[in-house]
Amino acid sequence: MTSTLLTGISELWTLDPALDDPARPGGVGDEQVLQEAALVIEDGLIAWTGPVGQAPPADDIVDLGGRAVLPGWVDSHSHLIFDGDRAAEFEARMAGQAYRAGGIGITTEATRSATDERLRTLVRERIAEAARGGTTCLETKTGYGLTVADELRAAELASALIAQGELGEATFLGAHLVPREFTGRAEAYVDLVTGPMLEEVAAHVRWIDVFCEEGAFDPEQSQRVLRAGAAVGLGLRVHGNQLGPSGGVALAARLGAASVDHANHLAAADIEALAATAAHPTAPGEGPGRLAVDAGPTVATVLPACDLSTRAPLAPARELLDAGAVIAIASNCNPGTSYTSAMSFCVTTAVLQMHLSLAEAVRAATRGGALALRRTDVGHLAVGARADLHVLDAPAAIHLAYRPGMPLTHQVWKAGHPIP
Repeated sequence: MTSTLLTGISELWTLDPALDDPARPGGVGDEQVLQEAALVIEDGLIAWTGPVGQAPPADDIVDLGGRAVLPGWVDSHSHLIFDGDRAAEFEARMAGQAYRAGGIGITTEATRSATDERLRTLVRERIAEAARGGTTCLETKTGYGLTVADELRAAELASALIAQGELGEATFLGAHLVPREFTGRAEAYVDLVTGPMLEEVAAHVRWIDVFCEEGAFDPEQSQRVLRAGAAVGLGLRVHGNQLGPSGGVALAARLGAASVDHANHLAAADIEALAATAAHPTAPGEGPGRLAVDAGPTVATVLPACDLSTRAPLAPARELLDAGAVIAIASNCNPGTSYTSAMSFCVTTAVLQMHLSLAEAVRAATRGGALALRRTDVGHLAVGARADLHVLDAPAAIHLAYRPGMPLTHQVWKAGHPIP
């Protein structure tokens, strides 16, 4: 077993979970950010962190030249399995047209028509693009096929990329939109999603998701989808309260979903419900109506790049944190409303426009994303974590917000190896 010592780290964000302060949910303590530090990697994992003067010997030494090191971004919400272009829709929206969920159907048509090879190539290119910006663990969803065969194809593609170590997590989103061939027959489409489609896809994914929104699926239909997924052992995710008070947030909190994403339009009761899941996380199956197959809070995943692209009200990340809820920041990379995987841009936006501190935003884009995916091996650089490193071309992480839009990713390591 060979070891590698990384020195020349001006600022090392370990975000060690063992050092969390329960009184500061979402905060980062001074002891979780080391100055003039070093770390040792062995067998793809973090083996040691500490002051550079106390570093143990190693087989190889890499000097990072006085740069800051963060955990790799954990992007817990993306839609990468698609073909087609919706630039015209974006241009129209920038000219004043409101966003509606129906644009998903345009992507569905293009994706159904794509060959397997083309789709695989497109997805791998998008994963590589995200990695170049510091993302080392990436979730993505099905949802642009919306037939049994096309959803299975997307799930099998995602599963294969996970097996190859390129993708982190796969989610079944057959309940993305009612496709055109089911117009006026939403209940029949829900029957398909919760029956034959789920039966084919379930073995290839870890999660099930639903777009609980006007123009997509109402809370009753959404609950049917989530119950079916939980019955076959899938974890729960929800698109909720993006376009209005859809009931998705309340549903996610009540059922014990791992995350509810978007969360733009929240009433005080929604914020309180999410905070309650953080203060009193219940075990799987506990609590009235709870369906979750895993323990933990319902993470509110905010998607700032999407909010900007749709000119929606920014999700109330500040209020959620202040109330004690757990938040994550994700890209929502998709062709219609957030065609970017730039997590650094999302972090910068969270600081400059959502009123988070730099530490809160970095934590939400790393530890928060990991918690939304119920992962303990990524999102931090404590001993035993996967050695996923985001090396900045800056002496401190605050440069992400101080120098917005600048290309500050110097190097990315995944599982102990630099990404070419």
